[in-house]
Amino acid sequence: MVVLASAGGNTVPVIARLAATSQDRVREMIHRFNELGMASLDPRWAGGRPRRITTDDEEFIVKTATARPEALGLPFTRWSLRKLAAYLRDGAQRPVRVSAERLRQILHAHDITMQRTKTWKETNDPDRGAKLARIEEVLDRHRQRCFAFDEFGPLSIRPTAGSAWAPARRPQRQPANYHKTHGVRQFHGCYSVGDDVMWGTVRRQKSAANTLAALRSIRARRRDGDQIYIILDNLSAHKGPAIREWAANNNVELCYTPTYSSWANPIEAHFGPLREFVLNNSDHPNHTVLTRRLHAHLRWRNANARDPDLLAAQRRERARNRAQRGRRWGIPTTPATRTQPQTEHARKQLLTEH
Repeated sequence: MVVLASAGGNTVPVIARLAATSQDRVREMIHRFNELGMASLDPRWAGGRPRRITTDDEEFIVKTATARPEALGLPFTRWSLRKLAAYLRDGAQRPVRVSAERLRQILHAHDITMQRTKTWKETNDPDRGAKLARIEEVLDRHRQRCFAFDEFGPLSIRPTAGSAWAPARRPQRQPANYHKTHGVRQFHGCYSVGDDVMWGTVRRQKSAANTLAALRSIRARRRDGDQIYIILDNLSAHKGPAIREWAANNNVELCYTPTYSSWANPIEAHFGPLREFVLNNSDHPNHTVLTRRLHAHLRWRNANARDPDLLAAQRRERARNRAQRGRRWGIPTTPATRTQPQTEHARKQLLTEH
């Protein structure tokens, strides 16, 4: 429009009003047309300098950052931004020049952050599939007659750090503990899955006799004589001949969790509130006081089972104990641990689920 108006003999102010632009802009376009001709009508706008880091370079950076430095022949166990930038610049098979700040932005854009390393254990129990399937079955079909048992401890008499409201820069302090003369105790916890009720007693040690006493208290919760199911782990004190004989004579089925699979026991999540609300930020003088406060909390817990703080502590404990994130039950899906169930019941259970 500017070029045609100028060719028609119009002045610059008239062309500027016609094109709704400034007079300097009109003069610039006319001079550019006089220099370049028709090529000036197709300007090649550029958005700054060309990219120095391509999409493939970003993928290589992410791959390098998530690899262990030891695997690349470097004498340290984790990257810092400076070390990673130096390796990408000088030591990588595909050199990439990038600053530490730009490197941080690239990793952030790909959801790569510095995190604490976590450990995990995979069970080596050959009957893992059958045990997990049986636990899931009794929880789904016989919830009102399903119970859980486990020990929580060791409970020791010592000041324990925690958190509490306090004036700024004046936190509550606990005394130092130089002598531990009270020994340790074990809380033998029992949990009714259907009623969402927890109880137990504090013992000096784990033993078959103490376990049997706890199982008898569970059996006493259902006086009708119908079969009940108790979920517990594979501790040797839980599997003695006296316990098995008692279970057979009292219509009790013991559902053992696989080794290294404490997350499969429903009671484990309820030990988190005990640690959070009874042990943390405490300084109990002796085991008698600790036991009284433990039972006082259990009474409050059973009366306020849906308290938001209690549920939040249970969720944190469940996440801490769960060895395999994102999967609640079932057969392992990784090739290294994929196994087939060893019993006819487990095979039927899998067919039902699928």
